[in-house]
Amino acid sequence: MKFAVIVFPGSNCDRDMYHAVKDVLGEEAELVWYENSNLENYDAILLPGGFSYGDYLRSGSVAATSDVMKQIKEHAAKGKPVLGVCNGFQILLEAGLLPGAMLRNKNLAFMCHQEALRVANNTTIFTQSYAENEVVRFPIAHGEGNYYCDEETLNELKQHHQIVFTYENNPNGSTSDIAGIINKQGNVLGLMPHPERAVEAIIGSDDGLKVFQSIVRNWRESHVANV
Repeated sequence: MKFAVIVFPGSNCDRDMYHAVKDVLGEEAELVWYENSNLENYDAILLPGGFSYGDYLRSGSVAATSDVMKQIKEHAAKGKPVLGVCNGFQILLEAGLLPGAMLRNKNLAFMCHQEALRVANNTTIFTQSYAENEVVRFPIAHGEGNYYCDEETLNELKQHHQIVFTYENNPNGSTSDIAGIINKQGNVLGLMPHPERAVEAIIGSDDGLKVFQSIVRNWRESHVANV
């Protein structure tokens, strides 16, 4: 399986994402500069964390208008897996691929530490390697990670089982403790905590590895089914 790790000016978690997929998981991965407009030969697209375009205007808002996002929207519509982590999640929201918005953390401070998360939906292509309601630990590193949506959107997220990860001890004020959501089609996941920084026990947790294992497992199962 071949992953594209999209790199914007200001991305700083792209190498972490690449390392998780290439060195730990053992799959193909390439760092793809944002001006590259051909993502046809990749099986999954990863939007890493960081500060794309220096977080000017709003986090992720400038990156969301880039040409590569047109390609990502097209591939997402065809069902290709797209994972956006931290700033990647913010970009997905700004691009309209996921509903809601990000606000400043409730304490107005940047936070960087391990957080306990609950796998609220383990039936997605990103979480099928987890147990139902499994509690995991991923690090967070954000200043604008307070997920917000109105009551109507929240009801829709719940109705369609789009809330995938929730905080056990909500650190940033996110609506309904939301840490990660998926689109209705089930192939675009936005996640504020960093699974790519939790793929080796020696650095504090390897709980995030199952996110990437789930993507590969689903791809292989569907690939075999289509042969």
